[in-house]
Amino acid sequence: MRIAVIGGGPGGLYFSYLWKKRHPDAEIDLFEQNPAGATWGFGVVFSREALEFLRADDPDTVAAIAPRMETWNNITLNLRGESVEIDGVGFSSIGRLELLKILQQRAASVGVAPRYQTPISSLEQLQGYDLVVAADGLNSFLRRSFEGDFGTSLSYSANKFAWYGTTKRFETLSQTFVETELGAFNAHHYRYSPEMSTFLVECDPATWQRYGFAEKTLDQSKAICERVFASTLVGHELVSNKSVWRNFPWIWNEHWSFRNMVLVGDALHSAHFSIGSGTRLAIEDAIALTKALEVEADIPAALQRYQAERKPIVKKLVSAARTSAQWYEKFPEHMKLGLMDFAYSYITRSGRIDDARLRAMSPEFMARYEISKSSLHKTWSKA
Repeated sequence: MRIAVIGGGPGGLYFSYLWKKRHPDAEIDLFEQNPAGATWGFGVVFSREALEFLRADDPDTVAAIAPRMETWNNITLNLRGESVEIDGVGFSSIGRLELLKILQQRAASVGVAPRYQTPISSLEQLQGYDLVVAADGLNSFLRRSFEGDFGTSLSYSANKFAWYGTTKRFETLSQTFVETELGAFNAHHYRYSPEMSTFLVECDPATWQRYGFAEKTLDQSKAICERVFASTLVGHELVSNKSVWRNFPWIWNEHWSFRNMVLVGDALHSAHFSIGSGTRLAIEDAIALTKALEVEADIPAALQRYQAERKPIVKKLVSAARTSAQWYEKFPEHMKLGLMDFAYSYITRSGRIDDARLRAMSPEFMARYEISKSSLHKTWSKA
């Protein structure tokens, strides 16, 4: 089988590696428009269980990735100068470029030679392939070329965000919420290497407008964010890498394939950064597509199986991500809550965690939260 893979991100690299490893005689052409060492953003984060789905099928890749990851067991929330830790919510992270290098090495080890700096801008470039896998991200050329056939929908979250890095080391995945004279900001920050952390800054549209970010240069925006989070950064600067203000795009496709073309990863669906699952979803898509192609005798049947088996799983997670994003769109209102009520609202925001699960997952936090509620009830009773 002759396969074209568009996009050298995690989804495209991993599918190419996996298929070539299992089918050495297959011909795979992997096209990537950027140079091999180029990427935007900083670290990517995985939940504690995120690599477990990979371990059973591909322990060698897990063994290559895991030693390069930073890990922690708690989330820290910072509000009005106070902090609270939510225990038992383990995460791991790795630099996006570091992850790409590992996957590039894995692909090379089985004979995949990506064609870097080779953009796909014409459908004529894809003639003669039995299968075309579009793993070319949010702005996928293939998806945009057949939006009606894929049943594409596109919308945007209201909040603005800018994705920075910093040399400040954070011991856990942390969220810092800051009220200023012109509005509220939130930062998602976590280390992804011993020397570097992701620092994603978010604010609501009203705050963004009052600060005049639309007229600010990249350096001016960065300087404002450094002032807003000065007590969090404690002297460290923010590092920019295409760190423009943007709105999170919601991509969804009702039909996952058209003719011999199939979508994976962000080209197919997007999941809000507040649940940190985009890279995992792309790799899981690659696994699901590989298995479907191996089970079915012909490509059309395999692509239908891929959608039928994978779509319900992704839809459930994307739904939770949308609910999470809606919480963030109102985070200035949530900031008016007391620290423990705020933390409880945060950790239950996606609707996937109820009190019973929270007691089992985060017993120390839940005990503290229930004590705070009990104390407040006693105060009301005396009043």
